[in-house]
Amino acid sequence: MPELKRSVCPYDCPDTCGLLVEVENGRAVRVTGDPDHPFTRGTLCPKMLHYEKTVHSSRRLTTPLVRTGPKGSGSFRPASWDETVAAIASRWREIIAVHGAEAILPYSYAGTMGLVQRNAGHPFFHRLGASRLERTICSPAKEAGWKAVMGDTPAPHPDEVAESDLVILWGINAAATNIHFLHGVREARRRGAPVWVIDTYRTPTAAAADRVILPRPGSDGALALGMMHVLARDGLVDRAFLAERVQGYDELAERILPDYPPERVAALTGIPAAEIEELARRYGRARAPFIRLGSGLSRYGNGAMTVRCIAALPALTGAYAVRGGGCLASTSTGPAFALGEVLREDFMARPTRVVNMNRLGHALTGLADPPVMSLYVYHSNPAAVTPDQNEVIRGLCRDDLFTVVHERFLTDTARYADIVLPATSSLEHADVYRAYGTYCIQRAHPAIPPVGESRSNWDTFALLAGAMGFEEEFFRRSAGEMIDRLLSVPTAMRAGIDQVRFDAGLAVELPLAPDAPRIFATPSGKVEILNPREPEPLPRHIPCHEDAGELPLRLMTAPTPYALNASFYEQEELRQKQGGAMSLLLNPAEATARNLAEGQRVTAVNDRGRVAFILRITDRVPPGVAVAEGVWWLEHAPGDRTVNALTSQRLTDRGNGSTFYDTRIEVLPAP
Repeated sequence: MPELKRSVCPYDCPDTCGLLVEVENGRAVRVTGDPDHPFTRGTLCPKMLHYEKTVHSSRRLTTPLVRTGPKGSGSFRPASWDETVAAIASRWREIIAVHGAEAILPYSYAGTMGLVQRNAGHPFFHRLGASRLERTICSPAKEAGWKAVMGDTPAPHPDEVAESDLVILWGINAAATNIHFLHGVREARRRGAPVWVIDTYRTPTAAAADRVILPRPGSDGALALGMMHVLARDGLVDRAFLAERVQGYDELAERILPDYPPERVAALTGIPAAEIEELARRYGRARAPFIRLGSGLSRYGNGAMTVRCIAALPALTGAYAVRGGGCLASTSTGPAFALGEVLREDFMARPTRVVNMNRLGHALTGLADPPVMSLYVYHSNPAAVTPDQNEVIRGLCRDDLFTVVHERFLTDTARYADIVLPATSSLEHADVYRAYGTYCIQRAHPAIPPVGESRSNWDTFALLAGAMGFEEEFFRRSAGEMIDRLLSVPTAMRAGIDQVRFDAGLAVELPLAPDAPRIFATPSGKVEILNPREPEPLPRHIPCHEDAGELPLRLMTAPTPYALNASFYEQEELRQKQGGAMSLLLNPAEATARNLAEGQRVTAVNDRGRVAFILRITDRVPPGVAVAEGVWWLEHAPGDRTVNALTSQRLTDRGNGSTFYDTRIEVLPAP
């Protein structure tokens, strides 16, 4: 009989599902959702339904590798951990002697979301004196925009959406990235609440909606301001709430909103003025309108300002004070753990250089002083997921760049490595998890032994610390001891949790403060529509980078239900569910104008690159937009590049975030 063990989904998803793992003879034979999880309740997304196929894939790396052929060729020989760790330490000592430790750059992001394994490299690289990585590839502009209005105000519990009488899924393809939130959305709809989807094309989430609104990419802030204009003009604002709980409404109404009448907003967004009027009135008359705010709309040059505009909208109607109303951007569960115990910034002898991860191409090919002479990549695949793929790959091809990749598979990045180290999956190591779309936390113990000679991040950095001669006792702790240490530090947010359940490996919810009256954790104690600490104190619509671009199509690098960024492409079944090919979605009118046919090989081009796709023609995509779902591995691409050869290293207005969606292209027949 299989032994049943609990674990946690480690991927970069707000839901952080609980898993039940059936184990036979040290192998995971089946993975299902844990029905005892308070939020995910036993449901798994298509990606995780057969996680055992990823864990025990025939493509798993099971031994260290040393490059034997040209960079990018994928030619390696097996080696031992002793040989490779000694070689890494020796090369790093040489680099430090000539260029200093800042010539070594770590690169990681969210291949695992466990607090210990994800952050295991921080104390090591702090102690080494390496350059620091500014990890802002996902949604820092969203965080900056939210904080400008709401400060550290906790988000409502996601289950509250079931009590809403109007649900707006704004810039979030929940069917691909937040499926368990849809349980509450369906319940609200069953009770009579209309559901709106606001996005750049008809994503799979549109099937859950009564109304789909497709504003021009990058214009969501203008739409929010146009709705606020109508609310103010038609007397649909909550004057009492504004007077008592909001800072800056009068200034917004006097200085900003007159510039956003429906007719002007229609020109900015492509949404007819009459529809903007209707949306605003229906929002203003709702008792408890609930906005679930995604991250995609923050990945433009105006991303933070867009989020400020949307976050201000519920303040006008008092929705922030009503159960079932308000806005959920993400849940702030970080204070539940004293993460400084893991990060150990005190190991830095002095603050070192910071390199933005979105500008890795510039860092590897530019004239940085000191130059980046070594790159250590763990739980990330920058050759696929980082903007400006061509420049990243040019940098990875440098003969003098010493690259080490710690991975489960021979990814696009691993093919350019000098040394590849085999990594464990989440079922093979210990960790503790917090969610950013719920208030759940959970501890996970190893469910199976490491596959082959794979080692966890924590154990690998312990080996490297020993090889570099680090004497701190910290680097001799096990991951389990580190988790115990992390949990031994009490925090206010964890006070009152069900400790027995947590210790047994079950998910527990962090207790929330009473929700009425809502307390706004801002310096003023109010919703700060006017924020005097911001360079622009009031929200307004600002152009994104490509608003004045010359190429005709806006490219959306969108998520898919069957992959997560560049993860899961080792599974043939999931690739087939994406259509079996790296595709570009285009509106029929755009295809006709270019004399393009369904299934044809086409080339998307701009001044950064050329990428081959298989064309899919669909009215789900409006004119003027092209959609590429997923971040495919190069080996599965129709050509020699994937979608991020088209995206740029430009950053957002605040937060230094990525601008993946702020991209223009043309589409041509493939030569």
